Amino acid sequence: MRVITNRRLLEFSAKFKDSQEPLQAWRKLMEFSCFKNFAEVKQVFASVDKVRDLYVFNICRNKYRLVAYLHFERQICYVKAVLTHKDYDKAGWKK
Repeated sequence: MRVITNRRLLEFSAKFKDSQEPLQAWRKLMEFSCFKNFAEVKQVFASVDKVRDLYVFNICRNKYRLVAYLHFERQICYVKAVLTHKDYDKAGWKK
């Protein structure tokens, strides 16, 4: 699955250094996987949740949240946002 864009991951990890390794590990897992549906994503990322048409991944043991749109047919993962848990709880990312 192609991840668009790694830049968001890098920008977030520049501010929150402890997120760098987990975010890049997440990216590599996504890029080396070919998911057909949510069930297959859930097998690899047990804590992933689906919120409407978005997927929410826990990063750093739920310290951060990565919000992405997955297009299974085209094998594209669009990173919408990487948020602290506090920012995630504000729910502005749902818009």
